[in-house]
Amino acid sequence: STCAADRTPAGPRDAAILSVLYLCGLRRGSLVGLDLADYDHATGDLNVRKAKGRKAYTAHLADPSGQAAMEDWIAVRGHEPGPLFVPVNKGGNIEWRRLSEQAIYKMLRKRALEAGIDEFSPHDLRRTMAGDLLDRGADIVTVKRILNHANVETTARYDRRPDAVKRKAAALLHIPWRRRRD
Repeated sequence: STCAADRTPAGPRDAAILSVLYLCGLRRGSLVGLDLADYDHATGDLNVRKAKGRKAYTAHLADPSGQAAMEDWIAVRGHEPGPLFVPVNKGGNIEWRRLSEQAIYKMLRKRALEAGIDEFSPHDLRRTMAGDLLDRGADIVTVKRILNHANVETTARYDRRPDAVKRKAAALLHIPWRRRRD
């Protein structure tokens, strides 16, 4: 809502950044490394070329609201080749250079303050995305692949599901035994 209330180009830009950080689980370094050409308007896919471990992969901005935020940003940004996310100065003018990773932190701090919520980091959005997917029933291997983790143990650290979920999963199994009646 703070992004929507911001009538400068930073409003849709920040909404698109928040969408990509949460919906795609991107690291901030991967986010600032995106170019306009990395975004597929038809599918919402992002070609993440600057990923940790130098492993390029495709991230899916599958939520229609996330895609709308991205399209609104691109409509303001224009179709000039170059960095997907660029700075917006205090006068509301776009600067044609790549955003820094530190600029992402500053933007999140500003938006959190405007929204009256605790500060959060880009990685908090990544962790939240993983936890939310696991809470909603996505399997851990799929979440691992979405996050581009090399090892499933790394993804397991984001698993915040309580014992009740494990109990419910255990109840899915059955053996064909009947109690003896002596």
